[in-house]
Amino acid sequence: MNNWISALADLQQQGEPCVLVTIIEEKGSTPRNAGSKMVVSATQLYDTIGGGHLEYKAMHIARQMLASGSQATHLERFSLGASLGQCCGGVTVLLFEPMGRVQARIAVFGAGHVGRALVPLLAALPCRVTWIDSREQEFPAQLPEGVRKVVNEEPVDEVDNLPVGSYCIVMTHNHQLDLELTAAILKRNDFTWFGLIGSNTKRVKFEHRLRDRGFDPQVVQRMRCPMGLADVKGKLPIEIAVSVAAEIIATYNANFGQATATAEPIAQLLPHSRRSQA
Repeated sequence: MNNWISALADLQQQGEPCVLVTIIEEKGSTPRNAGSKMVVSATQLYDTIGGGHLEYKAMHIARQMLASGSQATHLERFSLGASLGQCCGGVTVLLFEPMGRVQARIAVFGAGHVGRALVPLLAALPCRVTWIDSREQEFPAQLPEGVRKVVNEEPVDEVDNLPVGSYCIVMTHNHQLDLELTAAILKRNDFTWFGLIGSNTKRVKFEHRLRDRGFDPQVVQRMRCPMGLADVKGKLPIEIAVSVAAEIIATYNANFGQATATAEPIAQLLPHSRRSQA
């Protein structure tokens, strides 16, 4: 089986977006024939369309598409001459096809009553959920599809493993653990959204402690606490869960729309809540 085929299947199974790059036209001397393919993910290349600067340029274009969230197919024509750093002298036309819907990566720290209400809601969205707690017994016997359970006696260690751009939710059973998780997440400061369960009073206490640790107030301001949409009121676990899920949906939709609208054109076509929580 060709490497690109198995790679495409694996990436789609994992829910990781990628771009399939195909040579659809060749003229003159070219490194590979029409029909050759490679798959580009955010971090890996699979198979080849001939190597060299052509492949580097194709990888760069594909990753721009991934970063912008573009779901549109794209054609690009390359002259394989000195300007591209290749000496073949021919012409290659590449087709770029986004594969897999862009999915939010969400990390939920805490398998308590609110976590158990929230995770099934998140699992029904176009996202991948990592659910983290030190207490195996707190997780339900059956996990929703798309949810990965992580049992770690030191949940803070899992912060280093989160993908860049993650949505982070901290709602553990222990305020000190919440603080340590908050500090670790803010130290990375590469998340898309970070919410901490709690009241305004809890936020003030955490801000003071984080300031004592030397955190930049502008970084601390990225923390959502209380989290959730203010219009969704109530203190029941499901009410809090719906409120938090609603804010995540709103953030995801806003970010995705903004990225799509502001992304620079890759190339031209062929020349022809502020609410109180426990």
